[in-house]
Amino acid sequence: MKITLTTKLFAGFVLLLALFTVVVLFYYQLAGQVLTNSRKVEASQRVSNGALTLLRHIVDMETGFRGYLLVGNEQVLAPYYDGERNMIGQFAQLRGLMNNSPEQVQRLEQAQRLFQQWSSYSHLMVSEKREARRRNPQQSGLDGLAHRRLTEGLTGKQVMDNIRVQLTAFESSESQVRKQLRQRLDDSIQRAKWLSVVLAVAALVLGLLWAVYIVRIFSTRLKSMLELARRMADGDYTTQIVDTRQDEVSELTAALNVMARTVGANINQLESRNQELDQFAYVVSHDLKAPLRGIESASRWIEEDMGKDQLPPHIREFLGLMRQRVHRMEKLISGILDLARVGRMAQSDETVFVRTLLREIIDTLNPTKGFHVELPFFLPTLTTNAVQLQQVFTNLVSNALKYHDHPATGTVHIGCDDAGEFYQFSVADDGPGIDPEYHDRIFIIFQTLTERDTLESTGVGLAIVKKIVERQGGRIWVKSAEGQGAKFVFTWPKQPPKTKLVGTGMAAKSASAVQIPN
Repeated sequence: MKITLTTKLFAGFVLLLALFTVVVLFYYQLAGQVLTNSRKVEASQRVSNGALTLLRHIVDMETGFRGYLLVGNEQVLAPYYDGERNMIGQFAQLRGLMNNSPEQVQRLEQAQRLFQQWSSYSHLMVSEKREARRRNPQQSGLDGLAHRRLTEGLTGKQVMDNIRVQLTAFESSESQVRKQLRQRLDDSIQRAKWLSVVLAVAALVLGLLWAVYIVRIFSTRLKSMLELARRMADGDYTTQIVDTRQDEVSELTAALNVMARTVGANINQLESRNQELDQFAYVVSHDLKAPLRGIESASRWIEEDMGKDQLPPHIREFLGLMRQRVHRMEKLISGILDLARVGRMAQSDETVFVRTLLREIIDTLNPTKGFHVELPFFLPTLTTNAVQLQQVFTNLVSNALKYHDHPATGTVHIGCDDAGEFYQFSVADDGPGIDPEYHDRIFIIFQTLTERDTLESTGVGLAIVKKIVERQGGRIWVKSAEGQGAKFVFTWPKQPPKTKLVGTGMAAKSASAVQIPN
């Protein structure tokens, strides 16, 4: 079973989606680990802060208590009572943060028991101090206190020192735990970075590999189609693409193969029809010219048999007019054949010196002595179809000579400009000009602007010029106004156009195939 391109593309998208899902899941898991460790570090910091706060309150209470025993001023007890109020629930709150550490809970409970002992001791001594001050306002120090030996024996100080030891050990142990938690947090962050990079690179590499695979499939198939198109452009319509993939593109290659066969069949049929038309044109031209020559010969025989002096003037005029019409008909037939041959006769390109070509044309046309044909300073040398370029210049220059209203003093100026990939030639005269209304009409076959009896013309010349120029890839137009002369402008390629001729008897190429690699 062949896997279609659609399936491959879908599989690629599914693969990328799966990779994306895996990356998201890993990111989620790693983020959870980082968040958990971060919360543990934060909780440990709160425990340490609570322990330090607890110790600070106890120190404040001890400071107030000792100060009161020394001076007996009730105001000195303010830190003592403030600390005592703040201590309410402080041990329970801190114990609630230590559920997972029995050792720390034990230290905290030991510190709490010691604090309770110290609190009882301190309350007893404050009461006795206050009672002694009531009896004797001049009392100072520990005088008159019943349990002064407790203070003198440093019992309270020893309890307080034990509290500090317990809380210091508690905070030190918590700092060590927090250090370990910070290390775990750093490790989880680093692990998340590395895994993120590895997963991203893996997804990128796999995505690129799959993209390269898909692009390679399309590029090889498209290259084969491009090769088929190039061979068809070169005239080889027998080439076929061999595609065994049996997928969506195979349908396109099959359609291209059918198109190539159809075009090839149409071209062969067109060549056959053109050959038949060529043969028909030559036969018809011969059959048409034969009676025309007979008519001309008959008119001359009549003049010879009757004698020119014996013929009435109007009969001689009729016979001359008859021969004129016969010559016009022969030229018209020749012009039609020339127009039909344009672009269908195989002619090789050659190096053309345009200045030399124009001088030969001018010499052939042999203008009157007072008629001037001016050539520009620059005229190119190019490789092209010399016969067709000669036809174009000959028709344009001969029309300028033929239709000029002052043939004895007229001027024709030939110009040339660089137009990128083309040369822009112009043939300008100072004759009667052409009304803009007729600028398009003059390039249509059999269309003339003068009476045929006034000036002999077939109306085919400019049609031939237009067809030649357009088959070379250029264009032709006229700039003129009535009474201001006419300027015919046409473009001619600097390099020969790569066009194929139809109907010139091209030999069919052998069948070939473009193989698509698997």
